[in-house]
Formats: sequence, structure tokens, C-alpha cells
Amino acid sequence: MPLSAAVLLVAAAGACGDAAGGTTTPPTRSASAPAATAASTDGRAELAGRAAAAMDKAYAALYSLDEGGGKVRNVVATVGADGTWKVDVGGGALGGTADVSLVSIATGVYQCSISSATNPITPTCVKLAEAGKRVPKEYDLQVQRLFRQWLSVFTDRQAAIAVAEVQPLAGAKGDCFSVDSTAASLADPVDIGIYCYSTDGVLTAARVSFGVLKMVSESTGPATVQLPGAVVGGPPMGQDAPPPVVQPSLAPSA
Repeated sequence: MPLSAAVLLVAAAGACGDAAGGTTTPPTRSASAPAATAASTDGRAELAGRAAAAMDKAYAALYSLDEGGGKVRNVVATVGADGTWKVDVGGGALGGTADVSLVSIATGVYQCSISSATNPITPTCVKLAEAGKRVPKEYDLQVQRLFRQWLSVFTDRQAAIAVAEVQPLAGAKGDCFSVDSTAASLADPVDIGIYCYSTDGVLTAARVSFGVLKMVSESTGPATVQLPGAVVGGPPMGQDAPPPVVQPSLAPSA
């Protein structure tokens, strides 16, 4: 998904109402954040406040996702005022050959295809899960979790996480918080790393195990997010590249 097309997509989402630097190596768990600032006396309470604001914030934003090794994807996140959301990922399916969306509305979570200049298709959607349920692992784009799924964890004072306010990530706006797990014997309650938010709750950057996300531009979000295409049957698109098409031989047989 070219950057220019992604910018237009963000502008369209805000207008119609329905809808960066070099490579950075993702952090290891033991070095997920720089040293906390002296002012971070209660980073957890501050992060909870930003997450609470995010729950009520409607916006559409274009991000770059640096996955390391020179692989950078465009990500467009659209959050409706009613809590519906859509996350578009350039090259997010079929081994990077197809752009894909994950959309959460009242009737469930859907995977939708995206039309582009290089792939002019009619968008369609396939249901992945019931509303509020997690996306099956084989169709999980990971990045969508950063926008909505972890907000309830950040606002839960009983969640097994440790939070500290840290120096902002390079090029990131807003305030940044290091989030780590305090339950070594259990699965991590969130993606461990650094999360940066503006004062009104918009995620401006994040550094987690699968890459570094940074906001490029932002516009006003819609009242609600709608599916970009009709719901159809059939299997969703997977992460792996499709097998090569073997052309039949034109040589005459014996």
C-alpha cells in the first residue's frame, strides 16, 4: 500500500465518517525500555488515564510499522466514536502480496480484502470471531492489538503489569511508558514494550517485539466504522504466501 494511498485513506476516513527514519531493531524483553525518568512517580496511573481517554477517542491515523531488516509497512487505524475499529495493513496477508483489514463491529471481527492500484478488486469480508473475541492466531496481524485490545489491561489496576514513564522514542510525540509483565509464570497480559500516547489518548508510537510503530498523520475519526465490503463465505487469507501456480506443459506427449 503506497504511502500516498495510505494518506488518502486516512483523509477519506475522517471526511466521510464511516469508515520515520531507518530500520530499528525491536527490543528484547530484558531491554524493552530506556531508563525511567525521575518524574515518573506513578507511571501506571498516568498510563491508565491515557488508556481511558483512548476508549472514548475517535480518530483515523496513518502509521509506519518497522519490522526490522528493512521491512516497513503502512498501517491505517480507524477508531469510531462507538468503539468500532478497523486496522488496515499493507502487505499483511499472503506473504506480503495482499493488503488486508481487520474490522471489529457489533456483529463480530472480520478480515477484509483491500483494493489498490496494483490489485483493483471488489473488497469482501470474512468473519473471524464473535464480537469481543480474539482473532485466531493464523489470521492475527498483531499490530491491531495495540490500538484497542490492551486498553482494558492498562486501565485495570489489578493487571499483572509494571509501568514506568520513560524518555520518548525517537521521533515520537506525546508521553511514553514502559510496560512489563510481573507474572513470570503466566503468559504476558499485553505485548511487552513501550507505548506512547498523546494527552487525548491517541496512540502515537509503540515499540514491541514485532516492530516499531510511529504515527505519520492523524485526522478526525468517524461516528462508527463499517465493513468495506460484503460478507462472504470461504476461508480467510492466511499469512503465508500462496503456492506457486504450475503452468501445464505445452510440449506434445509421446
